[in-house]
Amino acid sequence: MALPPFINSTGLIGKIFEKIQEAKVPPRYTLDFQATVLGYGSGSARPFIPFLKRLGFIQSDGTPTDIYTRFRNVDSSGAAMAEAMRHGFADIFQKNEFAHALADEKLKNLVVEITGKEPGDGTVAAIVGSFKACKQLADFDSAEDKARADVTPLDTSKSLVKHEVKSKSSNDLRLSYTINVNLPETTDVNVYNAIFSAIRTNLLTDE
Repeated sequence: MALPPFINSTGLIGKIFEKIQEAKVPPRYTLDFQATVLGYGSGSARPFIPFLKRLGFIQSDGTPTDIYTRFRNVDSSGAAMAEAMRHGFADIFQKNEFAHALADEKLKNLVVEITGKEPGDGTVAAIVGSFKACKQLADFDSAEDKARADVTPLDTSKSLVKHEVKSKSSNDLRLSYTINVNLPETTDVNVYNAIFSAIRTNLLTDE
């Protein structure tokens, strides 16, 4: 299994992304562009190009994507980065869709679980550092609006909803069903409100 995206020089991530926002969108994002226009051509900055590809900022040939152009817009940059992280760090978000809200130690433990590496491994630290550097540029509140409207099975089973369909006559078939609702680990009450509101609207109605 491929490791989550990372670069070892995590301190460069925020700096290069800042330059990306300032510079014009290139026809192709190449090492020459990164070195000449953005000013980052050192050996430690070279891995940033495949890092961008893993996040979905550029295609395999270096062509900037919609995420790249939206990230340059101040009004949509945070949401674009959140989307890029959910794409690039998909393995992490599949384990916990609120991974961006985890404490550092819990995030590290999650990376150890996914990668199978030792907690002290340098790659684990690089993945965690890369994730956190991107998170500083992301706005998950706006990205989660869409997720909250789409009630899907989540990670931790915490609630049970039972509903019985009322019979219209004594001869009608009576049906009942049980719905297991898997709720995310979050302290944001708005997430729970959105989920249960969707359940009431779409499920707990009598025909």
